[in-house]
Amino acid sequence: MAETKTARVERTIREWVGGGKFSPGDKMPSERTLTEELGIGRTALRQVLARLVAEGVLEVHGRSSYRVPAPSPAQRRTGVTSGELEPWQIYGERPVYDNRWVRLDLVDVEPPGVKRFEHHVVRLQHVAITAVLDDQDRVLMLWRYRFVPDQWGWELPGGIVDAGEDARTCAAREVEEETGWRPTSVDHVITYQPMVGMVDSPHEIFVAHGAEHVGEPTDVEEAGRVEWLPLADIPDLMARGQLMGSGTLVALLHVLANRTSAPTPSA
Repeated sequence: MAETKTARVERTIREWVGGGKFSPGDKMPSERTLTEELGIGRTALRQVLARLVAEGVLEVHGRSSYRVPAPSPAQRRTGVTSGELEPWQIYGERPVYDNRWVRLDLVDVEPPGVKRFEHHVVRLQHVAITAVLDDQDRVLMLWRYRFVPDQWGWELPGGIVDAGEDARTCAAREVEEETGWRPTSVDHVITYQPMVGMVDSPHEIFVAHGAEHVGEPTDVEEAGRVEWLPLADIPDLMARGQLMGSGTLVALLHVLANRTSAPTPSA
């Protein structure tokens, strides 16, 4: 199919901007000049220019003139237009509150192109969470009440990694303490941060294939109703908001995404 006149004109202007004929901040020729140079009517030209403005290729300058957008001062300072990004400068921090569960710090920072200020950072514990699967395509879960959101829901077993403890060891220990089942294998999947803008709390996700029942849960505070739930039920529970905690969601999404790519070993 032959290229339409408006498509040809749009392509030409894009090439002018992208190819350096017009640099950021440059004013484009007048509409009269463009119609004569490009061989197009003014109405059709204005339709092309409107599309380019909508996409940010051009910007309106004055009543009926156009120019190539110039980078903002912040973009020029950070090198965004050249693809060179800079990290924030950190000058120090001071604690506001600290106990064994949570620490709140004020960190003295200076983002590129932004005035220096103090940023609140919440530092929580290192956490390990495990999705235990069996040979019936089920996952071991706990039905719990969480008073902070005032909500009942399903969670995977998990907890805080003790000082000097390996995260894999913690993952297996927490499963046994909270459910009474001892996983027969524990494999690391991913480490992530749940709220990278303000909270520091490394979460390590594990998947275990198979488990042995060794007794009742020993962690009374953390224990809930223990059940093996079919993986086929997980999407519906997720849609109904009955899965609690980012670790539970991340682990189960990983499991569901990999169900068709790798078989689940027997317990």
